[in-house]
Amino acid sequence: MSRLKGVPYISIIFATVNVVAFAFCAFTGDMMYNKFGLDPVCVVRGGEYYRLITSMFLHGGIDHLFNNMIILFFMGVMLENYLGHLTYFLLAMGSGLAGNIASLAVKISWGETVMSIGASGIVFGLDGVLLAITLFAVRKPEHLTLGRVLIMILLSLYSGFSGSNIDNAAHVGGLMTGFVLGCVTCLFGINKANIEGRTDERY
Repeated sequence: MSRLKGVPYISIIFATVNVVAFAFCAFTGDMMYNKFGLDPVCVVRGGEYYRLITSMFLHGGIDHLFNNMIILFFMGVMLENYLGHLTYFLLAMGSGLAGNIASLAVKISWGETVMSIGASGIVFGLDGVLLAITLFAVRKPEHLTLGRVLIMILLSLYSGFSGSNIDNAAHVGGLMTGFVLGCVTCLFGINKANIEGRTDERY
């Protein structure tokens, strides 16, 4: 069990589920997207609220999957080691869910019916968590600086707003939620055990 504690299995599970889902989509065509993507009509009129979760694990292309998984895995491993498995899972899923809710709200207000998919809400949420840790944590991961985090966030936002077919509402919603949740985590010392008991840990 002690060995398992040091394994970032939540990050591994996240990446595995996304890759398996993408492979399944490659063989089934649009079936997975139609059934599990964030479709405003299906969510609002059909009551298919599970799509707010399932859409986070679908990607529309290999580039989309690769870019999100590279960031999600490596940033996730660092944060999972720092925060602990449960806290990391709750912050990641909470950010992704809030990002999709923000996306849905914008689509409804603008009368859009375009489907959204992707783990970007989680990715931007982890950016927000990193920003909160950089600003407020008692002990910060090694080599993590405010300048680096801000540059990463700004470049990510710029890439989203300058691109096409990008769900920027999910990005911003995930980022803001991750920051708030990260602040709460730091404020209430949820990672206190890590601070006291793992002072020699490297990131």
